[in-house]
Amino acid sequence: MIAIQFGHYSLLASLVLAVFGIGACIFGALKRRADLIAAGRNAAVGVFWLVSGASACLIYLLMVRDYRVEYVAGHVNNTLNGFYRFSAFWGGQEGSLLLWLLLLCVYAYVVIRQNRDRNLELMPYVTATLMATALFFLVILNFVTPPFDTLTAPPADGRGLNPLLQDWGMVIHPPNLYLGYVGFAVPFAFCIGALASGKLDTDWITSTRRWTLFAWFFNGVGILLGGAWAYKELGWGGYWAWDPVENASLMPWLVGTAFLHSVMIQEKRGMLKVWNVSLIIITYALTIFGTFLTRSGIISSVHAFANSSFGWAFLVYLLVALVISFGLMIWRLPELQSEHEMESFFSREASFLLNNVVLVGITFAVFWGTIFPVVSEAVKGVKVTVGPPFFNQVNVPIGLLLILLCGAGPLFAWRRTSRKQMNRSFIYPSVVAVGALLVLALFGVRHVYAALAFGLCAFVVGTIVLEYWRGISSRVRHQGERIARAAWELTMRNKRRFGGYIVHLGMAILFVGVAASSAYQEVGEVRLRLGESFALDGVRMRYEGIRESTTPQYRSAFARLGVYRAGFRIGEVEPEKRLYFTPPQPTTEPGIRRGARSDIYAVFAEADPDGTATFKFMVNPLVNWVWAGGVVFTLGSIVCFLPERWGRRRKKRA
Repeated sequence: MIAIQFGHYSLLASLVLAVFGIGACIFGALKRRADLIAAGRNAAVGVFWLVSGASACLIYLLMVRDYRVEYVAGHVNNTLNGFYRFSAFWGGQEGSLLLWLLLLCVYAYVVIRQNRDRNLELMPYVTATLMATALFFLVILNFVTPPFDTLTAPPADGRGLNPLLQDWGMVIHPPNLYLGYVGFAVPFAFCIGALASGKLDTDWITSTRRWTLFAWFFNGVGILLGGAWAYKELGWGGYWAWDPVENASLMPWLVGTAFLHSVMIQEKRGMLKVWNVSLIIITYALTIFGTFLTRSGIISSVHAFANSSFGWAFLVYLLVALVISFGLMIWRLPELQSEHEMESFFSREASFLLNNVVLVGITFAVFWGTIFPVVSEAVKGVKVTVGPPFFNQVNVPIGLLLILLCGAGPLFAWRRTSRKQMNRSFIYPSVVAVGALLVLALFGVRHVYAALAFGLCAFVVGTIVLEYWRGISSRVRHQGERIARAAWELTMRNKRRFGGYIVHLGMAILFVGVAASSAYQEVGEVRLRLGESFALDGVRMRYEGIRESTTPQYRSAFARLGVYRAGFRIGEVEPEKRLYFTPPQPTTEPGIRRGARSDIYAVFAEADPDGTATFKFMVNPLVNWVWAGGVVFTLGSIVCFLPERWGRRRKKRA
């Protein structure tokens, strides 16, 4: 009982401290009272410790299966292992909101520690902004959906965790996504601090560059892990369905990508100040919007929580945040004027700006497609379904333009690019792209969008190879280094630039996988008797029998399928049907034989008493390139995130 009471009163005390901290920081900044600013800062630290204690209490109650707590009884049971009992912390509505709040408080604590002697004009407003976000979640957790509510008659066993969440992907996917979602609150808070204090130079951008990169990276990794989970767990053969909650995770990543590119223009040239402020405000707003979508009950999604009555609270908070943020921006417009003007369309500034417009355009298309069913129902009383065909038709052409800009952007010079420079820079990537298209044509690739995607990805790779070769050859010529050493030193001394190239390479690989698996997926559905086989895209699958097994959580039936190519057995797959005991729910686990060329994907739909079984088969070309691109994306992001002083130290020693 102590843990329950401590968790409950910790959240209540956190709410009081958050209110005090906001008032103390703002009033202290306006009156230049260092004692009040310090008190507000200490209050924020206190909120961190109290929320951490409340989170530890809920985790403890889940691990010991204390069914007196309604949340525990609803999300674990006696047979659930410790791994999934821990993940139940974010497996339900109250726990996921507490995780949101916990990460926000951790970030606020780290920001306060980092800036004890820096950004002194900004920090009172930064702390107040972070605590205002925390206050909103504390109000929800204290008065709307408390995680420590108790039951008058505790059950002997709980309802258990949703079977779809009992998978490694859903154990690590939500925390990664939350690390990204919540992380965007930090650059937003610094932006508000800059607007409120009038300190509108590049200090707030410099101070938050790694925070933005950190949030953007984990948002991206969370999306990739969600795709991997959907591919492995849902049994439909894909990894992205333009589901509303999937869209909600993608939108802040897209706008965050635009922000990461455009801040470089402000740092280099003092331009796009209003644009950058708008981008980070919209990014933060989209994280709140995404949290609202999963909890409002206004959309149907496999990712959404149960219907709740407090979705309106998110909309009210979102509206207030937007009014205050854009109100401050309008107030400071005279001080946000650009220091320079765009000198040429053929410049890196122009290519980055066009890149931003494309990213924001994709975001708007996704946003409109996501909310249109709600708008149509509110206006006409009819809920119009917007499915993948709409999103693909709108976003695929825009996405191809985005790939082109990924390759073209680095080839332009800052300010202005001469015709001679353009000819010298563009000829090699263009030859690579045209050569790739010719080879694809020879191999019979006729799908227009897929061929264009492959050719443009080759253009991106050609650009990256050209940029690396220029740097490596210069170091080999002037420093006498070997090629491998020169490549390493080049990357480590220009981490932001070449780490970005590695990220672009990862995205090119990922786009190849997306284009191939979308355009050339083969699908077949068939009923087979024991010993019969089915051929699809040069692969034959033979039904060889069913075996059964039972675990404490579920009962399984595996269908064994031999896989043959050109008459030779190359392996087998075992798609599975599960029936979970608590809660009683059937699930489908596909059998997947992975390969660099293609995945063989089999789904066991049903079996009759006579042994006849129904299967759905798919051959997904190059789908593993999606995950390979994600790995390269991760490596590039890590390079960008490495401290700049590493390169400086090596330079000093040299």
